[in-house]
Amino acid sequence: MIDEKLKSVYHDIVSRNPAQQEFHQATREVLESLGPVVAKHPEYLHAKVIQMLAEPERQIIFRVPWADDQGQVHINRGFRIEFNSALGPFKGGLRFHPSVNLGIVKFLGFEQVFKNALTGLPIGGGKGGSDFDPKGRSDAEVMRFCQSFMTELYRHLGEYTDVPAGDIGVGTREIGYLFGQYKRITNRYESAVITGKSTEWGGSQVRTEATGYGAVFFAKEMLEAQNGSIEGKRCIVSGSGNVAIYAIEKLHQLGAIVVACSDSDGFIHDPAGIDLDLLKQVKSVERQRLTTYAERRGGVTHHPAGSVWSIPAEVVFPCATQNELSGRDAASLAKNGCIAVVEGANMPCTAAAIDVFRENGILFGPAKAANAGGVATSALEMQQNASRDSWEFHYTEDRLAKIMSNIHDTCLSTADEFGRPGDYVTGANVAGFKRVAAAMMAFGLV
Repeated sequence: MIDEKLKSVYHDIVSRNPAQQEFHQATREVLESLGPVVAKHPEYLHAKVIQMLAEPERQIIFRVPWADDQGQVHINRGFRIEFNSALGPFKGGLRFHPSVNLGIVKFLGFEQVFKNALTGLPIGGGKGGSDFDPKGRSDAEVMRFCQSFMTELYRHLGEYTDVPAGDIGVGTREIGYLFGQYKRITNRYESAVITGKSTEWGGSQVRTEATGYGAVFFAKEMLEAQNGSIEGKRCIVSGSGNVAIYAIEKLHQLGAIVVACSDSDGFIHDPAGIDLDLLKQVKSVERQRLTTYAERRGGVTHHPAGSVWSIPAEVVFPCATQNELSGRDAASLAKNGCIAVVEGANMPCTAAAIDVFRENGILFGPAKAANAGGVATSALEMQQNASRDSWEFHYTEDRLAKIMSNIHDTCLSTADEFGRPGDYVTGANVAGFKRVAAAMMAFGLV
């Protein structure tokens, strides 16, 4: 429940941002953790730091006209929410998906502020994207869209101002087209202005793997804090995109067994353990559906309907999209012996699901802590670009593992400090908030 002192703050946020359900959900989840903080630090209420933090510094909305291969004109909408720069330049991905709207981008940007603060690296929070769908579009169409998108957005970017990256629908191909247009317009090879680049031209080793790897590193720390181990655990990873594939890869490397994953056409159950090479071939190379995986591998069941969370597993990783795991799903997981849930996507568990986890003593790693590996490695990419350097894979992976370990320990110790031992949600929200709020207070009323 929201502390009495903060209820009016939440109602004000909702009234100022009508019809933005995901943003309301994200802000409520944070405010529910801040009661002990404002009791200890009433100056945050007096200075209205929470209200300022919930109001983006800048909201940019623009049209993106482009022509398809048949010459037909399309008009999409572009967004960039520069949410908070108290700790450094705005940093956060671009999402190209038909579901993108202002409320979703604001919820993602708000979460990004806390996530980036938890990394301990000097980066603020922002997010952006478009309702453009790259699925089924030719390379030439994607290029024309990206060039039109960047033609408007470039004026708001800079390595000390705002540094976007990839997200759903934005991979190395899209980043290449976006960076190429930025370079052309500005006449500057400003590598650190965008991250998620190919390693052939300024990208970081491990960036592709970072979000999935980071979530697994966080899960490993959670289980070890309970004197357990990820080795031998049966796991579910929802989704089958970049985050999911590399979460599966790291789980395999650590000795876990992933028995199910999903896509928009359903889910597969592979009791012997997902064949990672086949999954990569089907999803990353051929860009086919999981039905193709099931056709090529024996002993696999494809379910076009139902929930992947109905499969018994001990550790699960929702890595697809927001609000994909409901209270009913959470009850099914609890019944089937789940001991830990670690968010690889952004806010994939509903509030009702989180309540079920708490009631059943299931460890829960929230996204702003557990999936911070992607942005952490983006910040490492910025470091390499700034120093004209390139680091080896294992060195960067070690840096990532250390960052995720530090985030875990910070969440755990902060939860203890504020009277909620073992509550990673409280730990993540409070630790992230305190870092950002301290900087905002230091800067004055700006």
